[in-house]
Amino acid sequence: MKINRPTFAGRFIFYYICGVVMHKMITILGPTASGKTALAAAFAARHGAEIISADSRQVYRRMDIGTGKDLADYEVGSIHVPCHLIDIVEPGTKYNLFEYQRDFAAAYEDITGRGVLPVMCGGTGLYIEAVLKGYELMPVPEDKDLRKELEGKPLEELTSILVRLKRENGSNMHNKTDVDTAKRAIRAIEIETYYKNHAPNEGRKFPKIDSTIIGVGIDRDERRRKITQRLRQRLDEGMVDEVKSLIASGIQPEDLIYYGLEYKFVTEFVIGKISHEEMFRSLETAIHQFAKRQMTWFRGMERRGFKINWIDASLPIEDKVRIVTDIYNKDK
Repeated sequence: MKINRPTFAGRFIFYYICGVVMHKMITILGPTASGKTALAAAFAARHGAEIISADSRQVYRRMDIGTGKDLADYEVGSIHVPCHLIDIVEPGTKYNLFEYQRDFAAAYEDITGRGVLPVMCGGTGLYIEAVLKGYELMPVPEDKDLRKELEGKPLEELTSILVRLKRENGSNMHNKTDVDTAKRAIRAIEIETYYKNHAPNEGRKFPKIDSTIIGVGIDRDERRRKITQRLRQRLDEGMVDEVKSLIASGIQPEDLIYYGLEYKFVTEFVIGKISHEEMFRSLETAIHQFAKRQMTWFRGMERRGFKINWIDASLPIEDKVRIVTDIYNKDK
């Protein structure tokens, strides 16, 4: 696709003269395998924008294939589209929502401070909603006594405890994707327990950001086909070797399993817990379920008052960029 790249500053002057109030951001969301990253990059290249990733696992360095960073998508013709909040922390650490909101604010301020349009793109619904809704979050310290109390409990019991705490707190945080291992469930319980016992004003104010929201909708059968195709491709590209390399670098297998999905099942294969066939089938099922939960979250956002403009993933990229541009212009 041929890209024409007008400067954002030029468009900013035009909007200022015409008295048009600009949106501060565009958000492009969608389930895995919907093509949202390629769309965001093509739109950004056309309009001189920069992308802020909203993916809870792409923040980790050297976790490239398993998280589906698709770095080639950011090269559109001869244009390199800058993307923020990818490769910012080391594997083995436990990056969280509070840190993401902090880092997003810094990236957003940097981009808009240079007169550039930010495009938030990703599939982690909680991160997206936390930014758009302006969640007031607090840094949650480790509670060793609580962790000791919860240690050894089965995941089903931990999930039940978390559901009860979320109900008591009126919380939207920590969906099933976030608590698919006991370690993640315990951390989620730790966070919800802390929030239950501390007033919101002890946290940090985060302003709501005005954004045009685009959803990339993909037919369920096509989504399932693409997920399976992508999984085979990533295995062919060396996803198993990537996990082996991470373990060889000193990262503990349980820390990789903590990240769930690809890193959970591939690590279990690497350490001999499951066979290659079990890894593939379990991972394939888990990703299908993950994509379904993503869509459930996005539909929940609509019920909570967000307007998501859905477009068809099967359209040619040029048409999708044009539609996103038209929606954005009408939404100002």
